[in-house]
Amino acid sequence: MGTEIIPYLFYRDVPAALDWLRRVFGFQEESRHPTSGGGMHASMLLDGQRIMMGQGSDAWRMVAPSDETKATAGIFVYVPDVRAHHARAEAAGAEISQPLADHGYGLTYTVWDLDQHPWYFTQASD
Repeated sequence: MGTEIIPYLFYRDVPAALDWLRRVFGFQEESRHPTSGGGMHASMLLDGQRIMMGQGSDAWRMVAPSDETKATAGIFVYVPDVRAHHARAEAAGAEISQPLADHGYGLTYTVWDLDQHPWYFTQASD
């Protein structure tokens, strides 16, 4: 296997995040594993692209953005049909923080997930 960079996100409630990401963005659950501290580690796929997640913990200095009231990173995703993706997220009740707009590099919208991670979905310009 070659190099693969995988975003690792921290959530207060990993099972709720798994459900939300499936329902709102169309991710498919790949795995979930309980941790010795009572939390959970999980991974999901969207069109073959992986994200991982775990329970935030002060002991590890890793918490969900909603616990700190600010995000320190965002997730940028290219999708083939951003209008359809936007419609799915909107129908699922997602908090769309920036509506669809053309930014030169592509048509983009921004969503805050259930723990306030910013997700940027873009369809590349032709």
